[in-house]
Amino acid sequence: MLYYYGNIINNENSEEESRVLQTRIAGVLMPVSALPSKEGIGTLGKDAYRFIDYIKQSGFSLWQVLPLVPTNYGDSPYQSCSSEALNYYFIDLQTLVEEGLLTAEDYAAEEFITHPRRVDYGKLFEKKVAVLKKAFARFDREDKDFQAFVAAGKYDDFALFMSLKEGFSHRAWQEWPEEFRNYNEERMRLYAHTHRESLLFWQFTQFIFLKQWKALKAYANAQGIAVMGDMPLYVAMDSAEVWKYGNELFLMDEDKNPTAVAGVPPDAFSEDGQLWGNPLYNWNKMEEDGYRWWRARIASALTLYDLLRIDHFRGFDRYFAVPVGAESAREGLWQHGPKEKLFLPEWQNAIVAEDLGTLDEGVYRLMELTGYPGMRVLSFGFDGSPACPHVPSAYPTHCIAYTGTHDNEPLRAFIENFPDREWIVSVLKRECEPYFPLPEDHSPKALTLSAVRLLYASKANICILPLWDALALGAEARINFPSTVSPANWSYRFTGEDFTQELSIFLRDLASRYKRL
Repeated sequence: MLYYYGNIINNENSEEESRVLQTRIAGVLMPVSALPSKEGIGTLGKDAYRFIDYIKQSGFSLWQVLPLVPTNYGDSPYQSCSSEALNYYFIDLQTLVEEGLLTAEDYAAEEFITHPRRVDYGKLFEKKVAVLKKAFARFDREDKDFQAFVAAGKYDDFALFMSLKEGFSHRAWQEWPEEFRNYNEERMRLYAHTHRESLLFWQFTQFIFLKQWKALKAYANAQGIAVMGDMPLYVAMDSAEVWKYGNELFLMDEDKNPTAVAGVPPDAFSEDGQLWGNPLYNWNKMEEDGYRWWRARIASALTLYDLLRIDHFRGFDRYFAVPVGAESAREGLWQHGPKEKLFLPEWQNAIVAEDLGTLDEGVYRLMELTGYPGMRVLSFGFDGSPACPHVPSAYPTHCIAYTGTHDNEPLRAFIENFPDREWIVSVLKRECEPYFPLPEDHSPKALTLSAVRLLYASKANICILPLWDALALGAEARINFPSTVSPANWSYRFTGEDFTQELSIFLRDLASRYKRL
């Protein structure tokens, strides 16, 4: 095999993981990108520490983030140029000033900002890497920790890929000169020798990110806040893994053309299904070495987080394969995945499974065999089905309950747009009855806050509030519109004004009243 897996890392957080999944707590969903910041996007700096202080005083014990990988076309953290690299846009520049790697004259924070509530990824693309290169110019390359970091080789593929991508005007690897489109070890060794400075810079971005992230996570843990990460199932076509490994890891021909691509069939999000276009894994070949690439990926992620949510978990049981060239995902077919064979017993208290979408007996069996908790989403509980698993009265103890996810509209907007307000009122009245009477105020904001209270009261061990639902925000705060590419996706940001004392008192009272402290 040509590819380097590295060692499967022993998980250092098993005690924390076990405690979290077996305790009745409340958590908050907040993307790092959406944190308040003066640098145009949320960073790992002082505002992140203030956020941790705020959620601690508000009675939360868990912070869930979206994937921390670099974003690519469409700015989605679920379409990255690397499955394991970390998003250098989140590096806090003011911290680098304090460390002497930048000066106040090296950048002006307002250069990154177009609107206080929106990330301008175009400006970050144009300007932030240039500022990080100024910091790298002052960085001590002989630093022993940095030398050991580079020697470990974990981010070699990412650094090489990004150096080439930068050299070829950021085009997709399929558009590179022919001699670079196919990975050749000897040619890449020569390239790395002649472009050492460029490769070291991209290693530097990972080194600095990890330094800032580990400090922030240690602070969160010291405050009693566990951190849950998020792992996309698939990697992007324009990624280091696909470029380097091709049909060794993916369902591709010898020229690295996919034979089928990922998607999901029609569901509540899309009547035509979702045609994601990601390359699919060659599970049969991966089984030959015991799924080493996947196991190493999960183990590595568990060194960054206390818990790990795996997106589209059902794809491990069966995955949806859409023929290349299909106009929509309606043309896809289900194929068998690795099922429980991929997962190690020691991960039982470490992984949360995103088990939404089209489910069947195979998925239920996989969930039972792994023991991973699944998700329940309160805003999905108004479909009128007597067997709906998303109404709070149907929640098991061993699950993660949400008002909504990053893929659907904020709960207030859902209520505002729902064609039958009285139906929502009737469902909430029935579900709230064992815990508290539904207030007479049936405005969208009041119903949203009643639903938040209901989530806290539910039997679910862990309830997680997207911050936009805690604030009862409307459509303006939506994070993502699935199957679309738009400046409205992944760009919403919060400001310091959102973190009021009144909200903190309200949330802490719920946590105390429903024994989630």
